[in-house]
Amino acid sequence: MSLLVIGLSHRSAPVSVLDRASLSPDGRIKLLQDALAAEPAAEAAVLATCNRVELYADVDKFHAGVAELSTLLARHSGVGLEELTPYLYVHYEDRAVHHLFSVACGLDSMVVGEGQILGQIKDALAGGQELHTAGRLLNDLFQQALRVGKRAHSETGIDRAGQSLVTFGLQQLADGADVPGWAAGRRALVIGAGSMSSLAAATLARAGVAEIVVANRTAARAERLVEILTEPGGTGVGARAVDMGAVDGELTRADIVVSCTGATGLVLTADAVETALAGGRDLALLDLAMPRDIDAAVHRIAGARLIDIESLAEASADAPMAADVEQVKRIVTDEVAAFGAAQRAAHITPTVVALRAMAADVVTNEITRLEGRLPGLDERQRAEITQAVRRVVDKLLHAPTVRVKQLAGEPGGAGYADALRELFDLDPQTVASVSRADRSDTAVDRHEVADRNAVDVKNRGRV
Repeated sequence: MSLLVIGLSHRSAPVSVLDRASLSPDGRIKLLQDALAAEPAAEAAVLATCNRVELYADVDKFHAGVAELSTLLARHSGVGLEELTPYLYVHYEDRAVHHLFSVACGLDSMVVGEGQILGQIKDALAGGQELHTAGRLLNDLFQQALRVGKRAHSETGIDRAGQSLVTFGLQQLADGADVPGWAAGRRALVIGAGSMSSLAAATLARAGVAEIVVANRTAARAERLVEILTEPGGTGVGARAVDMGAVDGELTRADIVVSCTGATGLVLTADAVETALAGGRDLALLDLAMPRDIDAAVHRIAGARLIDIESLAEASADAPMAADVEQVKRIVTDEVAAFGAAQRAAHITPTVVALRAMAADVVTNEITRLEGRLPGLDERQRAEITQAVRRVVDKLLHAPTVRVKQLAGEPGGAGYADALRELFDLDPQTVASVSRADRSDTAVDRHEVADRNAVDVKNRGRV
């Protein structure tokens, strides 16, 4: 296995670069086709969402693979290679598996534990299957990633981690007080209208704030969030939408500010907060953005209490979400080890098949020679002798072939296939032909899976 992933995400690149690097459906197709045509890559798949663009490939040369695939990613994204390179990350073999499994579990998402990424991984697999760029390795990898993600959600509370982050942040702002009692009757300003901001607005509404003002660069998204907050049968909170230019004015009336945008720079400066607090009142600010929305210098302003991702991380060792995240990390570690063992064991299978085929040929040749020397054998005797010889050969091969598969599944076990070929003088071309036949069978299975899942996959996970 020589798995390589090259990509960029909200963790490595500013939103402005991610926006420019986003791939259209046609762009993804061309990238996959060119990646497969590139000499280092035997398989390829693209995972593209609003927060990440990643190219997965099975390569035979690491350095050549990184150079070629990085160039292709830059070419098809429209961002120059020199500009793109500082934001790219590279993972190889087990680290690449660990990365995808973490992504599938929501550990690498902007909202920790979100489940939408599973649909996007399914789309990536379907795209590779449809274009025949995903072979055995990437099919196994992405199918297992989907299973690991589902396991994480079913066995842990990771899907509640995003909500827990908001709740925990508000608890920190309340400084030990009951959040509903602390928030009741206050005015809240929510900056941003994405998933985390929406969670924060809904949490504040349930906590009993008197009013929520939503500010967002896209007015339609802010208005949509206001509609959700004020729909009949809801919390009854008053809510209105404003544009980003009105934020400084709203600061003078707000008691609580929650900000989570995709901006590349600061949304709230220390000067703006200091001006808003000129009358000597207090303001609680929760910054859930990454990178930060609110100037860290706000910590030093009298009357301002700022909680950000960094301070939440320091205070969250005993938070409920921390236990869920740690449990998911253990699941990922175990699954990566199991996947690696399975791949290493599968690597030796063609050699074992070739060995058994050679043994079968030996049995056939010896029975033919025996028939020539003992022409008087009747059918019953010939069948009994043939069966006895086959049993002897099977028993002699059983223990070593079972044991070599076990050993091959352990770290460093790849060399056992070479040792087996050398010891039994197996023809490398025979082993290679078994591998090709195996891949051909996989391709048939892959197309069948794609047909069965086409309707289910078609509209899931789109961003």
